[in-house]
Order: sequence, then structure tokens, then C-alpha cells
Amino acid sequence: MTAVTIGLAQTLVIPGDVRGNLTRAAELVDEAVRNNCDIVVLPECMDVGWTDTRAHELAQPIPGSTSDFLCAMARKNSILIASGLTERDGEQVYNSAILIGRDGEILARHRKINELEFARKIYGVGKELKVVDTEFGLVALNICADNYVDSLALADAQASMGARLLLSPSSWAVPAGHDDEATPYVEWQLPYRLIGERHNIPVIGVSNVGPVETGEWSGWSCIGRSLATDASGNIVSWGSYGSLASELKVVQLELPD
Repeated sequence: MTAVTIGLAQTLVIPGDVRGNLTRAAELVDEAVRNNCDIVVLPECMDVGWTDTRAHELAQPIPGSTSDFLCAMARKNSILIASGLTERDGEQVYNSAILIGRDGEILARHRKINELEFARKIYGVGKELKVVDTEFGLVALNICADNYVDSLALADAQASMGARLLLSPSSWAVPAGHDDEATPYVEWQLPYRLIGERHNIPVIGVSNVGPVETGEWSGWSCIGRSLATDASGNIVSWGSYGSLASELKVVQLELPD
């Protein structure tokens, strides 16, 4: 078994505030470093905000200025960083994620495949799945609803490629007035637990917190509830709920051989 310490960086993402979002992400990365994390996972589209209609204006290429900022943090602190980013590729914009090595080099890039229908008005659809070799063995990278119950074939495929760990930047939102005491937000427990149970791999899902200001879900809030499962599908870390619940959760996991 291989031990790994992972920071779940449940970052406050203010739509359109790229500089502020990167600054807030850096603060949680610094906290992860102080907690001796090997890997820190940041949310989906943490630069611009998920489904924000300013994506076509603010998206940067990968490599580019936003990914360079994260690469510099990884290199400075000798930590692996997984993060969602809004990626420009020519005239197209993608909901992407990258995994950065301790040396600041981008090890993997994933473009989200199972995007919601209304979000496809903003983002192109990814066409590749992969795993990447790291010091912890093969690691899979995907995004949020790529792991939804109706699309578990994507994670199944990555596990079949030999992944020992799945990292999933996410953005989990609820409509205005959602009462978490009356209806607890537990939507992602089932798919993440199923992946762990089926394939004997830990799964990490990290959501942002903060408002949704544009698009079809304008007025909704991203509310965290980031989670980590162990290799048996048991939830071993559970993030706080709330649109202001920015925090770092640290989890130590054993990765199966």
C-alpha cells in the first residue's frame, strides 16, 4: 500500500474574478503545504466560474497565464496540484482540468465529457480519457458529472486503464432557498462510492463555494460538500455545506497496489 496525503481545497470562486479566484486558491494551496499534503485538489472552472457566460472573454489557453500561475505554485511548494480551468483553444472554450507535478510541469489535461446540456452552449465536449503515471502510481483526472450515475462508464474506463486514484474537480450547486437540514445535499455520495467499490480506488471530488451569477442557473449557489472515499467506497472526508464555506480538508489515504 502507498500512503498519500490530499488536500481538498473548497475554494470560494467569484464568477469572473480570475485574479481574486487565483489568489484565494493560492491561500488554500499554502495551507495544504503547511499540512504536508502531497496533492491538493481545486474545484471545477475555478478561474472564471462554472457556466459563467464571460468564459469566452476570460478563458486562457493551456499552457497560458492561469495554468502558469498554478504551475509556479506547484514548483515553488513541490506539491501536485489538480485544478479545473476554463480553457481557450482557438475559437472554442472547454471545461478542462489539469494535473501538475511537483516540478511545475503539466502531467495531464482532461476536457469534460458529460457536460449538462445548457452548459454545452459555452463549452465544447472532451473526446479523450486517460490516466497518467505519478510517484503514487497511475492517477485518473476527470470533472464533476463525468462521474454522475448515468456516466460511470467514464470512470470505469479510467479504472480499467489502471488508475489507483481518481481526482475530480467539481462545482456542486443548489437553487436559491435550498434547505439543507430538510433536504441534505448528498447527491454525489452514490456515484463516488460506487466507483470506489467497483474498482478498489479512492475518489476525490472537490467543489467550489460561491454564487452562480449568469446563465441558466443564475441565482443558484455552489455549496461545497467536497468528499473523499477510500478504496472501499467509504466516505472518509466530507466538506462543509454553504456558499461561504471555503476551507481545506486534509485526508490521508492508502492506495492499493
